[in-house]
Amino acid sequence: MADNPLNRLVNPRLPAAAIGLEAGEASAVLLERRRSLFTIKRAATITLPRQLLKPNFEETNISDMNELAEALAQLVTSAGLQRQKRWSVALPGAATRSAIMTLESAPASRAEMDEVLRWKMERVFGHPVEELRVAHERLGADAQGRARYIAVAARLSVLAEYETVFAALGWRAGLILPRHVAEMQWLEKRGAAWHGDSLLVSSHPEGFTAVIVRGSQPLAVRAIICDPEDRDDELYRLLLFYRDRLAAPPEAATVYGIERLLAIGEGIKSDHVGDIVNDTLGVTLASMEAADVGLALPSTDLSFDAIAASAGLATMAWR
Repeated sequence: MADNPLNRLVNPRLPAAAIGLEAGEASAVLLERRRSLFTIKRAATITLPRQLLKPNFEETNISDMNELAEALAQLVTSAGLQRQKRWSVALPGAATRSAIMTLESAPASRAEMDEVLRWKMERVFGHPVEELRVAHERLGADAQGRARYIAVAARLSVLAEYETVFAALGWRAGLILPRHVAEMQWLEKRGAAWHGDSLLVSSHPEGFTAVIVRGSQPLAVRAIICDPEDRDDELYRLLLFYRDRLAAPPEAATVYGIERLLAIGEGIKSDHVGDIVNDTLGVTLASMEAADVGLALPSTDLSFDAIAASAGLATMAWR
């Protein structure tokens, strides 16, 4: 990822144009903002050969960089954005890792804090930080007053593949984030005005990523690589963790509950996820579509699933 991509104070002039990548598909979006509503100025999606892009945190992702570059050139041309050179990019979820880290005690100095964060990152991501590009941002403290951080990471070798493709196209990708972080923007932007928690389930061919958002900040992130038949069990385990550890945290004055669901991606259905949540937590979720999170789609021909990541990332031009 680009240096400190989660830092809201760095590089405030982001483009309103974004690319979304996933195994089997890619999207390009240029947004406009009209008051509190985002609208699509230009957009296109394209189907990619399944073997061309195989997202993985550890291994080679792109089988043919020239073929992917040609496909992306066709994509932006079909969207009428072939002259656009500044982009934000949402990478496939399985190509990255994300974590929320809690500091058990307050470090005595900035140097000690950096050392603790470094240790936690290496433990969570499974590699020395020298092999990673990591960005982190401080979140609000937990119920016990402990400092929390969200961190996202990509291996340098994997990131170099994507950057080589972007360079071949003459693009400047100033902000590169995981797909689920891009999709999470829809919940963060609305969350301050909402009561209760929101659940994002971002599905992809390798599994899914679930993010629980409280207010305008992520509360929990779980990236799960699994077979399609195991998704229900994995989601059930996450919901049990939420019920037992996060809905009514010790010493908290408020008991929370998941009230909204944003389900995005191949192989995931809002109704089915809602049934699992209802069975586990005893609540009926409000399932959200594009209009519910502030995006006006120009027609039913454009799928929110296909552009949720690219469009969500593009909203950061107005952060």
